[in-house]
Amino acid sequence: MAKQQQKTQFIIQLLLFCGILLFLNILANARIAGKPLYSFLDMTEEKRFTLTDPTRELLEDLDDVVYIRVLLEGEFPAGFKRLRNATQDILDDFRGVSGYVEYEFETPNRGTTQEINERRKNLRDQGITPTQLTVKGVEGTERKMIYPYAIVFYKNRELAVNLLENDVPGMPQERTLNNSVGLLEYKLANAIQRLRSTVQPNVLFTTGHGELERIETADLQKTLEGYYEFGRINLDSVVYIGEEADLLIVAKPTQPFSEKDKFKIDQYVMQGGKVLWLLDKVRVDLDSLQGRAQYYPNEYDLNLDDLLFRYGIRIQPNLVLDLQCSSIPLVVGMQGNAPQFDNFRYPYHPVVAPKERHPIVNNLGLVNFKYPSTVDLDVTTKTEVEKIPLLQSSDNSRVQYIPVEMNFEFLRYDLDPGKFNAEPQTLGLLLEGTFPSLYENRVTQSMLQGMRDLGLEFRNQSLPTKMVVISDGDIARNKVGRDGKQFSPLGFNEFDKYLFANKDLMVNTLEYLINEQGVIQARGKEIKLRLLDTVEAQERKGFWQFLNIGVPLLFLALFGFAYNLVRRRRFAAK
Repeated sequence: MAKQQQKTQFIIQLLLFCGILLFLNILANARIAGKPLYSFLDMTEEKRFTLTDPTRELLEDLDDVVYIRVLLEGEFPAGFKRLRNATQDILDDFRGVSGYVEYEFETPNRGTTQEINERRKNLRDQGITPTQLTVKGVEGTERKMIYPYAIVFYKNRELAVNLLENDVPGMPQERTLNNSVGLLEYKLANAIQRLRSTVQPNVLFTTGHGELERIETADLQKTLEGYYEFGRINLDSVVYIGEEADLLIVAKPTQPFSEKDKFKIDQYVMQGGKVLWLLDKVRVDLDSLQGRAQYYPNEYDLNLDDLLFRYGIRIQPNLVLDLQCSSIPLVVGMQGNAPQFDNFRYPYHPVVAPKERHPIVNNLGLVNFKYPSTVDLDVTTKTEVEKIPLLQSSDNSRVQYIPVEMNFEFLRYDLDPGKFNAEPQTLGLLLEGTFPSLYENRVTQSMLQGMRDLGLEFRNQSLPTKMVVISDGDIARNKVGRDGKQFSPLGFNEFDKYLFANKDLMVNTLEYLINEQGVIQARGKEIKLRLLDTVEAQERKGFWQFLNIGVPLLFLALFGFAYNLVRRRRFAAK
């Protein structure tokens, strides 16, 4: 009878315990007004599990379902499994903020051969290309096609997101995957933000001063088509630049700006307008060197030096060379009537690995410059302007001031590392703050009267704003085919057959200048790579094996001995 009561009591306690667990589980997944009842404490140093405020605000403002298909299901190497699991963690965090977020993982490599080929064709039509991996197995090596993509759907619109960063030569794959994990929040939140955007910011390229043609910026515009409204503005044909211009881009002008054009840009900045300056200081390119034994480049006369100096910067009349550079082909001999080419490193085309942790360049790949110049930051401004270097040459740099003789012969024998000993040179920077007007105490009565007629007020100090200056006009230029209609992807180097991160740099810059408080802040998050020290791990292998296997067994044996000893004494006392 007593045993039956004990058994009944045990069952009741077990059911009560299960009921409490079930109730707690319901509470943990319950929501009130779309808000979860549970929370967590992020103890990591870099707060890797905490969403940024703009991302949370974006998710909390959702009014319809965001459905995300992640093509990362299946058997992968450890690094890709980490990317897959990190993606699920981020999506769980998203869903923890908003109940409108739904996701599903799937594999494109499941089904019959016909189904797989049809699915791959559909993905290719959407611009989704696979990554090929060689995986070692028990039966040998096997090549796998992996699609590290997520497709985000929102209100009959969709956007494919590449979750994997491009490989960088010389960078370990672990670091590439780590950068990919660090950018997951930004990429997914940015996709949602783009799909939700109903108002397209206006981005205007200046014309009339020999700037880049429309076809030369076609790839950048094609990439951002549907998210920004691009246009051209001839400063001679407008009276002023209005607030409808969210961003003004001055892309590689080759002819001087008139005082009237400069005044229009200046007052646009004074009203809080934002400018992206892409400027060449020295007149030189590969075409100007072709077929010449020597060439003496001269300085572009853009009539912008005083305006930029007033804003706090100066582009020096020099050329920055760097041993970390891309290559160009040179003729090394003849085979019959056909010239034979070989690639040589060309220090005038530096390859920059951004080191700054600013959202524009954080986790950005290599950027390819062409004939850049030094941007001097030691310029005092009347107002408070913060200067943040974004792009700098490597420690193996060299500076040449014009006039200087240029030719290709030194590439064959004169790349002495001892000559490339200058400190890193700033090639691009961000300026933020209030800028003084160039025309303070210089504006004429006719200018003032013209502004009054338009209902405008002359300002001698700007509203808080920002601008980016890069000393290379070609950084936003895509190569154009001989027919003048076809163009290559922005950043693609046809000699090295490598796609540099120039387009990513431009996209990030536009997004930051136009919407600083947006989800681009998530690019500033750094996921620290904590790699295992394999040498030390091998040396202390025995210790860790004993700690993880031997110690638990020892504790178990001591517990069993103590339990039996206590049990014997208890029964001996009876």
